[in-house]
Amino acid sequence: MFNITKKSIRWGNETLTLEAGKVARQADGSVIATLGETSVMANVTFAKSAKPGQDFFPLTVHYQERYYAAGKVPGGFFKREARPSEKETLTSRLIDRPIRPLFVEGFRNEVLIIATVLSHDLVNEPDIVAMIAASAALTISGVPFMGPIGAARVGYKGGQYVLNPSVDDLQNLRSNPDQRLDLVVAGTRNAVMMVESEAYELSEDEMLGAVKFGHAAMQPVIDLIIDFAEECAKEPFDFTPPDYGALLERVKAAGEAPMRAAFAIRDKQARTNAIAAAVTTLKAALSDEDRADANLDTAIKALESSILRGDIINGGARIDGRDNRTVRPIVCETGILPRTHGSTLFTRGETQALVVTTLGTGEDEQIIDALHGNSRQNFLLHYNFPPYCVGEVGRFGPPGRREIGHGKLAWRALQAVLPAPTEFPYTIRVVSEITESNGSSSMATVCGASLSMMDAGVPLKAPVAGVAMGLILEPDGRWAVLTDILGDEDHLGDMDFKVAGTAAGITSLQMDIKVAGITPEIMAQALAQAKEGRMHILGEMAKARDTANSFSAYAPKIETLTIPTDKIREVIGSGGKVIREIVETSGAKVDINDDGVIKIASNSAEAIRKAHDMIWSIVAEPEEGKIYTGRVVKLVDFGAFVNFFGKRDGLVHVSQITSKRLNHPSEVLKEGQEVKVKLLGFDERGKVRLGMKMVDQETGQEITEKKREEAAGA
Repeated sequence: MFNITKKSIRWGNETLTLEAGKVARQADGSVIATLGETSVMANVTFAKSAKPGQDFFPLTVHYQERYYAAGKVPGGFFKREARPSEKETLTSRLIDRPIRPLFVEGFRNEVLIIATVLSHDLVNEPDIVAMIAASAALTISGVPFMGPIGAARVGYKGGQYVLNPSVDDLQNLRSNPDQRLDLVVAGTRNAVMMVESEAYELSEDEMLGAVKFGHAAMQPVIDLIIDFAEECAKEPFDFTPPDYGALLERVKAAGEAPMRAAFAIRDKQARTNAIAAAVTTLKAALSDEDRADANLDTAIKALESSILRGDIINGGARIDGRDNRTVRPIVCETGILPRTHGSTLFTRGETQALVVTTLGTGEDEQIIDALHGNSRQNFLLHYNFPPYCVGEVGRFGPPGRREIGHGKLAWRALQAVLPAPTEFPYTIRVVSEITESNGSSSMATVCGASLSMMDAGVPLKAPVAGVAMGLILEPDGRWAVLTDILGDEDHLGDMDFKVAGTAAGITSLQMDIKVAGITPEIMAQALAQAKEGRMHILGEMAKARDTANSFSAYAPKIETLTIPTDKIREVIGSGGKVIREIVETSGAKVDINDDGVIKIASNSAEAIRKAHDMIWSIVAEPEEGKIYTGRVVKLVDFGAFVNFFGKRDGLVHVSQITSKRLNHPSEVLKEGQEVKVKLLGFDERGKVRLGMKMVDQETGQEITEKKREEAAGA
């Protein structure tokens, strides 16, 4: 019934297995990849013809995590998986980015890839397994795909690169000073296609070494996929790339002159309008048959690309007049919004980000429900890219995949320099509103967020800057790396290479390639130019840091204290009764975690002090020999009970009330009276023994033996 193909290799510390032929047999390609006990099923289907007039490649990738994979039931009211989580969205992009450039040029049939996590061993991250499964499923499906690709995760611990670090190592990345890198690399046998990373100030050589290490480590995976496909791959889909060479020549003849004139305009909006007018003129000069050709837009793009790329590769200026290494003019302004906790307007050329920081309490932390368990996140970065930032009308609504991806890139770049929660017990939310865009807005977000957090008083270890690099790579082998690329250079170029970091090293690296990969020589040049650009931007940012505000008067003040874990229940009380009383009485917010760390937050110092005193009175232990102020709660024949420490009462024996002999405590005391008492100790049953006669009831100071004798003589 089943025609099963199964292949395995030993990869790192685990066994990697590919299996096909048993599940989802109606898909064009279906593979279950298993690493350790983490299994992901990837299914590929593709349309057998393109839609009429289709002028782009409609590839869709969905990565989905099923909670049953880790033996969990989803949280929430409906108890089923719903909208994609941030992790699922980011992994979908992670799969898409290295495979998209490898489909045969001109192929416009719709392709759908669905990767589903079936089992998670809580050791091996499923994203790498999903990338491998998707690559294998594409390779056996018959779709015109110039793969396969491999993928690997690289860590850097104790000066050594680590293949596929465990989930625990990655979860503790921020708190583990030995683990300094989480890098995902994907590529073909000969070249790197994609890099995504989070780093802790690694040098350019260390980052390049990690990419090389990952590329070498994925080669056995590529060999496995090829060996696997030789046994079970379907016949290649009958597809002939369209030949539009003759059409391109007619397009050049009709529109090259006005197009060159349009690209010579320096201002983005004027240039965009001129290019649109040149396209209109060009189409008007063509025949009806050419205008109806489905390849016309491709030919026009090829003309635009040849003009932009040709000028650069031949040593000319870029379309805005810069050379290959110059960063556009930068203006940084901080503290521009009066009531926010921190704000920055970062402008680089025609790219601008308004970045705002808000400081919250422990109640504002984001709870993340993931396969490996729940966690809390106290640093949030959200990126918004409205249509007006590029002068367009268009969709406006919830964040899309691009916005989530760009926000996460900036998050990775900045989290390496955040203070420890014990040093700065705030939840930090940063929002980047992109108000203008022509070039990397994610890197503008990194720069603006760094300044905005410092404006809010966040004690960053160092400021972080980012820069986007581009590449022109010609078929004859000539190439040029471009610093601080424009939107058109990104659109018509071959690489988007983003590097962020401090003066000491790189904190994030992201690379996407539109050609069949790049060499280590090109990557080394890009890293070197990126460092040069980053240092320049950090210098410009330093000018604004001198004017940054102190801690905002509108931000909550937070005080932390740590109590013994066995006292947590006493502070919370039955059904939360005690902590509710503390909050209502003091007016402060109180947050307690399982480790006994308590955060008290309020805009009022008095409210914080009151909550602190109330908590301390519950958890602190009275000290023998110390003097306390208490209140008489009950009089009995043999003494007085005094409430002297929180809810703690103690007995002042009648002989310890005064130096004079008393028949009954009521001779000098009454219930409700405030008195000063000294803790004398504890009896054999643990009962508290208090004394009054050795304490001056007016000053609260202990009376010395000499003064006692003088008082008795008088």
